[in-house]
Amino acid sequence: MGICYIVGAGDCAPLDFSPDAGDLVIAADGGLRRLDAAGIRSDLVVGDFDSLGYVPQADALVRLPVIKDHTDLQEAANLAFSRGFRRFRIYGALGGERFSHSIANLQLLGSLAERGCDAALLDPRCTVRALHNGVLRLPAQASGFVSVFALDDLCAGVTIRGLKYTLENAELRNRFALGVSNECIGEEAEISVASGTLLIVIEKNSR
Repeated sequence: MGICYIVGAGDCAPLDFSPDAGDLVIAADGGLRRLDAAGIRSDLVVGDFDSLGYVPQADALVRLPVIKDHTDLQEAANLAFSRGFRRFRIYGALGGERFSHSIANLQLLGSLAERGCDAALLDPRCTVRALHNGVLRLPAQASGFVSVFALDDLCAGVTIRGLKYTLENAELRNRFALGVSNECIGEEAEISVASGTLLIVIEKNSR
């Protein structure tokens, strides 16, 4: 199974991907404008179309009610998951006009990790990953700041190696940001958690 690319209406990193056969590209409401501007064809358009402002003409379209339990982007991810996709690269999920949707998308990222998915939110300023009961490795050429937060009340067995500040079999809690503002140091890094879900924010170098 390929990669599912979802593009929303928030602040957006450059859409520099080229879908391969077997990949799925979903426009979540206003994300359709970004895909059109980048010359990337959407395979599916999903939304209530409040941010787009009109109902587009599309070969594959899922129109959602305005009053619903899931955001457009969450519904797009759920549709892709139901089709068997487990790798997600999500653009336009942070920033934008509504901060509440950024929080919802971070929760979505954690939910995807807990369902066994490899997912990332790609933003102009950072990449955000979630890690559930597993290991994430960063290559030696990675640069910038790396922050690790507990999404659960308690994340146990947290180990961080290869960054400026290390941890060994520690506990992180979601009321104390012990893991904020670590740094890449030119070594391969490893972040692992034995029990729980971590949110990992990799920010570009800026002070």
